[in-house]
Amino acid sequence: MTHTQRTSLPELDRDEVHLPRAIAVLENATSVTVLCHVQPDADTIGSGLALALVLERKGIPVQVAFGAPDELPESMREFPGTHLLVPAGQVRRNVDLLVTVDCGSVGRLGRLADRLEDAGGTLVIDHHRSNTRFGQMNLIDESAESTTAVVVKMFDLWGVDIDADLAHCLYAGLVTDTGSFRWVQPGTHALAERLLATGIDGARIARSLLDTHPFGWLPMLSEVLASATLVPSAAGGRGLVYAVIRQADVGDLRSEEIESVIDIVRTTSEAEVAAVLKESADGSWAVSLRSKSHVDVSLVAGYLGGGGHRFAAGYTVTATASEIVTSLVDSLG
Repeated sequence: MTHTQRTSLPELDRDEVHLPRAIAVLENATSVTVLCHVQPDADTIGSGLALALVLERKGIPVQVAFGAPDELPESMREFPGTHLLVPAGQVRRNVDLLVTVDCGSVGRLGRLADRLEDAGGTLVIDHHRSNTRFGQMNLIDESAESTTAVVVKMFDLWGVDIDADLAHCLYAGLVTDTGSFRWVQPGTHALAERLLATGIDGARIARSLLDTHPFGWLPMLSEVLASATLVPSAAGGRGLVYAVIRQADVGDLRSEEIESVIDIVRTTSEAEVAAVLKESADGSWAVSLRSKSHVDVSLVAGYLGGGGHRFAAGYTVTATASEIVTSLVDSLG
C-alpha cells in the first residue's frame, strides 16, 4: 500500500529521534493508534493511556490496544483513560501514526504486529536497551527507569500539565518497573514525589498492582514453588534457580498472579539468576529472567530471542521445559 505523507511531518527514516521531533510528529498526526505489549504490565498500559489521554484532549482521534490477553488485567482497570482501549480485533488497519510503548521488539506486539505495515508512520517509545529499533522513528531512553518516565519527559517539553489522571497512569509504571522503588537512580524519588503531589493515592495504586491476590494464588504458589530447582554451577558458578508454571497450575488465575511468581523465586540467596517458565495455552513458553548484580540477563534473553533490562528480561520459545532449561544453562555459561 502506498501512503501519502504530509509535508508538515518530518521525513521518516527509521532513525533515532529526540523528544522535539517525536512531539512534532504526535502534534501533527491526524489519527493515532497506541499499541502496548502482549501480557501488558502497568508500564506499557500506563504509558499508553497517559499518551492517549493527552492526544484525546488535543482533539486527535486515538485508540489504545494490546494483542493478548483479550481483557485488561483486573489490577489496571481503574486506570484513567481505559475508555480509549479497544479490543485487538477492532484496531484500525489504516492510521496516520502508530505508536508503540514499552515494546522492545515487533514480537512483543503479538497479533497486532501487522498493524505496523499499514500505518503512515511508526514511532517506538521505550526504555529497554535491547530495543531492536523496529519503528521508522525510535525514541529510546535507556537511562529512564520506566517508559512512563520517558513519557513524563515528553510531556514536560510538550507543555502538558500532568494532572491526577495522567499521574495515576505514570506512577503505576514507575512503581512497578522500579520494583516498588527497590531499583532506583538519582531523580527517581523526586519524580515519584512530583506525581504524588497531584493528589493520587500511591499506596492504593501500589497495593492493587503488587500486593493483592485472590485466595487461589496461594495453592498455585505452593504447587509451583515445589518445582523450584537450584543449579549451583550455572552462570559461572553464581547459580540459577528456576520454577515451572504449567497450564494445569493456572486455572482461572489472572495474569497478575502468574507474573508475580518471579519476584518470589528471585529472592533465593544461592542464585544470581532466577527464571520462571510459564506455559501458554498454545504450547509455547514465556520465560522471565531476573539477576541480582553480576549477570546481564538482557544479553541472555536477546540471544534466546527476547530482550529486556540488565537485571530483568524475558523471551518466548516453543520447546519442552527441560529443553528450555538446558538452553538457558548453556547460555548463562
